[in-house]
Amino acid sequence: MSSAHRTDVSRDRVLAYRVAAHGFDRSSPVPGVLTLGAQDTPYGSARQALAARGASPDGLRLVWSFRGAPHLHRSGDLPSLAAALWPVDDADATARVDTAVIKEGARLGVEAFRVTAGAFREVVTAPMAKGEVSTAVSASVPRSLTYWCERCGARHISGLLFQQAGLFGAVGVVPEGRGTVLAPLPERFPVPVAASGTAELVRAYLRFLGPATPAEVAAFLGTRPAVVRAVWPDGLAEVRVEGRPAWLPAGEVDALMSAVSPRLVRLLPPGDPYLQARDRALVVPDRARQREIWRAIGGPGALLAGTEIAGIWRARAAGRGLDVTVTPFGPLSAAVREQLDAEAAAVAAARGAGDVRLRIV
Repeated sequence: MSSAHRTDVSRDRVLAYRVAAHGFDRSSPVPGVLTLGAQDTPYGSARQALAARGASPDGLRLVWSFRGAPHLHRSGDLPSLAAALWPVDDADATARVDTAVIKEGARLGVEAFRVTAGAFREVVTAPMAKGEVSTAVSASVPRSLTYWCERCGARHISGLLFQQAGLFGAVGVVPEGRGTVLAPLPERFPVPVAASGTAELVRAYLRFLGPATPAEVAAFLGTRPAVVRAVWPDGLAEVRVEGRPAWLPAGEVDALMSAVSPRLVRLLPPGDPYLQARDRALVVPDRARQREIWRAIGGPGALLAGTEIAGIWRARAAGRGLDVTVTPFGPLSAAVREQLDAEAAAVAAARGAGDVRLRIV
């Protein structure tokens, strides 16, 4: 991954490049970043991520994909996505599910994913409640992949393995009220025999969230840097971001070097693809604000103004309407405030709310 000539770029340039790559200018009905999907945690946030890009959820399907988290993906991408996400080798598989509750089972490596995917296909032949599926799959896999739950008085399959194997089992996710229903995907494809296309998945991360390092890509995929280095794609350019070496596809260098900060305002939901970058200190330099934005549970949305995260926001249903409260990190210009009205309306439309009330506090 060495390079005789390295290009130096500033933080501002990198962020301007990413904003353009993510399609926030709303020039495309199908943003390219959907190659990485849109995380839907909490439920409904993926639709808001699409709204921030002027796109609709038509033709998309909700599945457990990256790190076992629910994501909206293009239906036609699912077979190739499953092949690309399949563990590269036993070490990769073990790294993805190595938790205290199944230390022994995690050492099964790829076989742990294979038997769990097979169990999903045998069990989920029609829509079923997630709990029912978990019970049946737990009974079908090797005991070492399950653990004893004192609260339930039963053995459960590791949640990490259960959700990461769902896509390989050709199972889709259907939120229903406060519960979750799992159903067989209409797009049937076999359990992958071996990983295929993983390097292209790495390339996609570098295109939309780069320049980046193998360690950052590994964190996004939920594996170890050594695994990513083993599938590191060709045709990359090395640049230095604020003095730190990073990589992106060579064909994107011109776009990076010519990127300029746009005059736009977007309300990004928690888990938005833009916020999935693992170099969080670059996106939001202030550590206290990093902790505020990337909370493990109950995180807020982020206010994007130009290329900067300029605040946080939350929405609360109020009858048939929606209350959107924006808390800026500093004074907002009149132009940003004016655009916020339209962005709050876009959030309300994505959530099916009849009207919206915006507060800036």
